[in-house]
Amino acid sequence: MVADPPVRPGYPGPVTIRPHSDPVSGGRHPSIVDRIAAATTPRVPFSVEFYPPRDEAAEDRLWRAAEVFSELGAAFVSVTYGAGGSTRDRTVRVVERVVRETDLVPIAHLTAVGHPVSELREMIESYGRAGVTNILALRGDPPGDPLGEWTPHPEGLLYAEQLVRLIHEVGDFHVGVASFPEGHYRARDLDHDTDVLVSKLRAGAEYSITQMFWDVEDYLRLRDRVAAADAEQGAKPVIPGLMPVTSLRQVRRMVELSGCALPDDLATRLQTAAGDGPEENRAAVREVGIEFATQLCERLIAEGAPCLHFNTLNFSRATQEVLANLSMAPAPGVAGGAVLN
Repeated sequence: MVADPPVRPGYPGPVTIRPHSDPVSGGRHPSIVDRIAAATTPRVPFSVEFYPPRDEAAEDRLWRAAEVFSELGAAFVSVTYGAGGSTRDRTVRVVERVVRETDLVPIAHLTAVGHPVSELREMIESYGRAGVTNILALRGDPPGDPLGEWTPHPEGLLYAEQLVRLIHEVGDFHVGVASFPEGHYRARDLDHDTDVLVSKLRAGAEYSITQMFWDVEDYLRLRDRVAAADAEQGAKPVIPGLMPVTSLRQVRRMVELSGCALPDDLATRLQTAAGDGPEENRAAVREVGIEFATQLCERLIAEGAPCLHFNTLNFSRATQEVLANLSMAPAPGVAGGAVLN
């Protein structure tokens, strides 16, 4: 998930943005908070994250996965937005097709990086016209190097808090934000990171979705910090972001780009499973990854997580295997199960 940075020291507050003269209204979908509250899936609701596809084969894979998750009763699907708006057109196209052709509830990601306020207004309005009700507001990562220096557009916004306020000014949308169980890598400390999240919630965000993490204690302490800082904001859902590991090389790259940490014990198990050959043993890595994700989810369910949000990489099988282990879905490909993908 695209990262949000903390507020810079000395920042005086939100910029003044001229209200739009013809506000748009979100479409037919319920809010994410209402959606997860009304979900009927066993044990706890689940949701998924898609990336805009790069080619025709990836496009086909995404829509096969969407069919599976629709059949399994996903509470919602979020669609990411590339750094610097690099996937802008593809993101809009995927979200519009979700609205037109599926019964899934979409969240459209929107990042402030690289855009003047005028373009952000245009994007928000286009989502509203497409029938999108839910937007995830993110400052975004610098294009090229996600961990590099972030430079705001001269006519743009500095912080996700400002983007939350802008979305509400443009139209009647439900807004979510990102949160970071280990703390954002640009934050001075965890208290600073907590203050930033609380400010985004106070600006009108109704929930947060976390960056992927591997230690449930990090997630629980995040909830505790928000509740201690502001009880009202602490009552809003903190949806855990998860990813079943199916490739050691892939997860190492994602950890490198996100700034989160892979626990030593999990890294050791995955490395042992991968073996010492020139090619990793993907089947063994996958087995470890699915088992670990299942255990992580079991603990989250026991701790009252409001929803399980899976980064799918546009595949369905690994997520469905975890859901099957949790007795929340049939195993892939079995009688009465979803389409194998």
